[in-house]
Amino acid sequence: MTAHDLRPTISLAEAASPLILSLDIGTSSARALLFDRLGRAVRESEARQPVTVHNTPPGASEADPDELLAGIFTTIDAVLERAAARAGDIAAVAVDTFVNNVLGIDAEGNVVFPLTTYADTRSAGEVEELRRELDEEETHNRTGCRFHPSYLPARLRWIARTFPDDFARVRRWISLGEYLELKLFGETSVTYSVAAWSGLLDWRRLCWDEELLRHLPIGREHLSPLGDVGHARRGLRPAYARRWPALTEVPWFPAIGDGAAANIGSGCTHAGRIALTMGTSSAMRAVIEDEIPRLPAGLWCYRVDARRALPGGALTEGGMVYAWLRQILRLADEEAVEEALAARAADAHGLTVLPFLAGERSPGWAGHARATIHGLTLATGPLDILQAGMEAVAFRLALVYEQIRSLLPKEPEIVASGGALLGSPVWRQIVTDALGRPMQVSAVAEASARGVALLALEALGVYDDVRDAPLFVGDTCRPRPEYHRRYREAMARQQELYARLVTTA
Repeated sequence: MTAHDLRPTISLAEAASPLILSLDIGTSSARALLFDRLGRAVRESEARQPVTVHNTPPGASEADPDELLAGIFTTIDAVLERAAARAGDIAAVAVDTFVNNVLGIDAEGNVVFPLTTYADTRSAGEVEELRRELDEEETHNRTGCRFHPSYLPARLRWIARTFPDDFARVRRWISLGEYLELKLFGETSVTYSVAAWSGLLDWRRLCWDEELLRHLPIGREHLSPLGDVGHARRGLRPAYARRWPALTEVPWFPAIGDGAAANIGSGCTHAGRIALTMGTSSAMRAVIEDEIPRLPAGLWCYRVDARRALPGGALTEGGMVYAWLRQILRLADEEAVEEALAARAADAHGLTVLPFLAGERSPGWAGHARATIHGLTLATGPLDILQAGMEAVAFRLALVYEQIRSLLPKEPEIVASGGALLGSPVWRQIVTDALGRPMQVSAVAEASARGVALLALEALGVYDDVRDAPLFVGDTCRPRPEYHRRYREAMARQQELYARLVTTA
């Protein structure tokens, strides 16, 4: 392979067949773009549509699934138009979506309960009920998930109690990816990847967890059949076959979780690398094929597929903390803000922040937690608060890293991706200093979209294993020892505040 081949993006004319059309549905936008056989993004192919998630004060986080699908269908139209004569080189369609989402459909496939996202906190009260009824530690070890509002056990119980009439009309509870498949093919299944994010899957045995289901108002009949990411469908329903003739008979691979896809796309395909992704939210994950006897308390364990487990931790906090603070503090000039932050010393503000604007996920799983800024004085300025918020998110990631590291055979490489980190060198350095470990910057702009493309190429036999795909990384960010020391002290301060305000709440 030449240096020319190792560019992460390429023109349509230079792209090597076969091509994969990736659909990447996130909470801020839905994207569609082409990748070639080396996993290189085709520059001029990308199309995107905004995604609208409605967040309201009681903790709701909802979206209209039909509106979401209309947006992704529009992006497919645009990509096929841009592909022109090379549309015939598209060998498969691959999909990833944001996960921990669920919607209810009736027997005819009509939506009778809207899509709720992982950020919906209205079921927090159900978490304590589940803890009283079940052994949370054992359930966590079986399902890979703690009791938390972001997972379906609490949410489904809350929906059943709060909206009993709507709940009774639901024939099946499905994810957005399943709804897409249902629309296109008239039937659906759910991948182990998406199912693992629900909190309902026994992630080792690869079946719905019967012990947990006995304590929920649903049974297996209300969930889709399980399958793996390599089990494709062909033959679009007539309306879509007419709309996209080039895609009518190509394999469409079922959706996987965007986090699992991001690991693969950024080259973190084995236990020697940890992926750190920060977009709207944040996560750290490792792909492991070995047995994991017990999970650390602060981590979840999802799946890429039947072969590959995905232990890690996710924060609701990430780019949304930065965006919210900039809006509230009226810091409009992003370039000037970045320059000013770069000139500041570590922990230069005297503030301690708990950044839980939408409740905590990893590592403490305190869904009831709320954001706190401690230490404000008359001398505190907007940049102090912004810097403290960014550092606070980094400290939570460092806690997650320590638990993932305990599962790995040696010190891993860390590869960073996601718009919030790639767009801010300052935040990359803050996170690196908090971790105390070098961090490679992924050169892949769309890691999740690339990840599902590589898994499709593996399923098609182009690769024996996605490990064989090229690794696209850029610069390495290195920790500064003095900053790391200061951040360890600030982390201890954050943990003390957490113990006082969250643990005892």
